[in-house]
Amino acid sequence: MTSTPQERRALVAMSVGLALTVLMTLVPFLDGGTRLLADHVRTGYPSYGQAQVDAAVTTYQYLLAGVGVLGVAAWFWTMRAVRARRRWSRGAAVGAFALAVVVALTALLTPDTSGEAGLAPALGWAGLAPCVAGGIAVVLLWRAPRVSAGTRAA
Repeated sequence: MTSTPQERRALVAMSVGLALTVLMTLVPFLDGGTRLLADHVRTGYPSYGQAQVDAAVTTYQYLLAGVGVLGVAAWFWTMRAVRARRRWSRGAAVGAFALAVVVALTALLTPDTSGEAGLAPALGWAGLAPCVAGGIAVVLLWRAPRVSAGTRAA
C-alpha cells in the first residue's frame, strides 16, 4: 500500500502510461493505423505490389504488438512493485523507462533499406507518449521519501 502523495501520483502517471501503451499497441491494427503503415511502405518502396505491402504491414503490426505486450507487462510489474513499496521499485522504474525510451527512439529513428524511417513517423512519435508518462512517474518516485529498511525491503 502506498503512503505518500508522490507514490500515488506516480501510480496515476503509470496508469496513464499503461493506457497509452495499450492504445499504441492497438493503433496499428485499426483501419487508420493500417492505412498509415501501408502508405508509408508504398512511399518507401514504390515498386512493391499489394501483397508485399500487406506483408510489410503485417510484420510491423506483429513487431509493434510484441513491443506493446512487453511494455504492458513492464507497467504492471513496476506498478506492483511501487504499490508493494519494494525498495528496488525506483530502480526498476528508471530501468523500464530507459529501456522504453531506447525502444521508442529506435522505432522512430532507425532507417530501413529505402533510406526513410522504418516506422511511419506519426506512429514513431506517438510511441513516445507512454515514455512521457513514464518520465513523470520516475520523477515523482524519486521525489518520494525512500522506503526504510524496516518496510517491505524484499
